Amino acid sequence: MTRLSASGRGSVNVIGAGQCGTLLSIMLARQGFSVDLYERYEDPRVYDAEAGRSINLALAARGINALKQAGIFELVEPLLVPMRGRVVHQLDGSTEFLAYGQAEHEQIYSVTRLGLNKVLLDCAESIDAIRMHFKQAAIGYDAPDRTVHMQNLDDDSLYQVEATPLFAADGAGSIIRRSFDGSDTFGGIETLLRHGYKELWIPPAPDGSFQMRSDALHIWPRGGFMLIALPNPGGDFTLTLFLANEGAQSFASLDTADAIHRFFDEHFPDAAELIPSLPQILMNNPLGVLGTIRCRHWHDQGNVLLIGDSAHAIVPFHGQGMNLAFEDVVLLEQIISRHGDDWPNVFARFESEQLANANAIADMALDNYIEMRDTVRDPKFALRKELAFLLEQRLPDVFIPRYSMVMFHADITYLMAQQRGEIQRALLEEFTADADSIEGVDVDAAEQAARDRLEPIDDIRVNRSSGVSAA
Repeated sequence: MTRLSASGRGSVNVIGAGQCGTLLSIMLARQGFSVDLYERYEDPRVYDAEAGRSINLALAARGINALKQAGIFELVEPLLVPMRGRVVHQLDGSTEFLAYGQAEHEQIYSVTRLGLNKVLLDCAESIDAIRMHFKQAAIGYDAPDRTVHMQNLDDDSLYQVEATPLFAADGAGSIIRRSFDGSDTFGGIETLLRHGYKELWIPPAPDGSFQMRSDALHIWPRGGFMLIALPNPGGDFTLTLFLANEGAQSFASLDTADAIHRFFDEHFPDAAELIPSLPQILMNNPLGVLGTIRCRHWHDQGNVLLIGDSAHAIVPFHGQGMNLAFEDVVLLEQIISRHGDDWPNVFARFESEQLANANAIADMALDNYIEMRDTVRDPKFALRKELAFLLEQRLPDVFIPRYSMVMFHADITYLMAQQRGEIQRALLEEFTADADSIEGVDVDAAEQAARDRLEPIDDIRVNRSSGVSAA
């Protein structure tokens, strides 16, 4: 990777060295800025602070686009395990594979949070214009003085950092955003689900091979709850149990080893036999929170910009949280390329272009939780998907399934995917309402309806190329 040094264009501060903050720092350095990157935790290349609650990440087109434009995708590529679709595990032990898309490139990629973090931090460390500061916690923001109050966690000393400007990439629990609570600056609203999650693990087989199909996301939909599994390069799977926090079937009820064994034997018997030390791991791993962050605004004039999860955390059921954050970085870099360091203008333009998209994917992620845990079990779901694929084959210039627009088309905005997806959903439901199989569907009429109701795909595409050359 090309080594960059500061060009004297100006200095900026970034709070949060997760995926978003680190990629943002790299992009800002490429634009000629000197970057100070602050992170409250230890360097994850030395110590993984998120062990037991990572939820594997699903890298899709928007994230890949950002990594390619940063010139580092080839460094991430060895960490990726392709997933071509879902394997649905039914209660009777049967399975069904449902492809995500039809084209060869229409697949998403499982990647571990820690592995990706390490690559991004290594890249940032190679850039002279970026200075990384670990174990440095933001503890508050003073808006009138444009000052971040910081604490050095090594010695508990306090100091201040100026917003010159400040990019807050400090996650869903953003201290910077919460410092404005009670004001109209951001107007942040945090909405928590009554469900949480815990991480589990399926090891490789004794010969190092995968114990389940490796090119798919595995899902055990059980109505009000579900289990998912994503493959890792080492032949193992990271599992996540999504379940109510309280109630008869909840994490609260899984309080003994016997209760855990009974629950898994009843609902996930084929997975249970593959998970070592199941009760101990489930009880010892932390309970993760699931929620959505929505803000009326993301910036305080030209002083502070919220970005990534600090601005718009979403639930993980569409696999788009990181992809959305990376898209933020690409869009912001585009705007800076056009308007320089006119920060009030840059921040306002960024918010006006992206806030509605963030709200759209937040809605779609919540929709997808219902689909993954429940709707996918409905025979009509498979029929609607089959019709959608047929229409895509017949009308490639008009019809792309909503899931594909979100996951495989970085040049279609989330808002457009949501709006167009609603038209398509109604169409698919209409033409499959009285059919039990594709033979009972009037595909010709559905094709004509799609032409009548949808504008050409090329008319809705946007430019998601930042113009940053690869290293």
